Amino acid sequence: MEQIVEKEQDLGQDTKTTFSVTEIQELLPHRYPFALVDRIIDYIPGKKVTGIKNLTINEPFFQGHIPGKPIMPGVLELEAMAQVGGVILTLLPGMKGKFFAYAGVDKARFRRPVVPGDQLIMTVELISFKRNRIAKMQGQGFVDDQLAVEAEMLFSLLD
Repeated sequence: MEQIVEKEQDLGQDTKTTFSVTEIQELLPHRYPFALVDRIIDYIPGKKVTGIKNLTINEPFFQGHIPGKPIMPGVLELEAMAQVGGVILTLLPGMKGKFFAYAGVDKARFRRPVVPGDQLIMTVELISFKRNRIAKMQGQGFVDDQLAVEAEMLFSLLD
């Protein structure tokens, strides 16, 4: 079995570029069954983050969506991308412990089904962050190097 080796890139300081599921739980409030990010594999502070969701047949949504042909609901694909994006937002200066909620989704497209056994690799890029309250992000999710989902997402800080 191949072991994943995590490394920190030199970004002018000792900036952490990967996060385990335990570290993600320290950043985001989501818990089972709505914690949809298993690992962050690349993080560029204030710019971009890449995360993974490993899908198994044991996911609670596969039981009813769709019996006999399990498919990850598109809304949960978007939620998973939003959680990946949340890592960028919570690590911005002064945002630790803050929670950003969805404020809108534009240009969402679902290009291929995401099914049990897939590894959804999501990259989310921060496009803008205004008044320390409103963020716009672009996200894409891939399975086996094929685009599965993409969207522009808007977030708002909840007080």
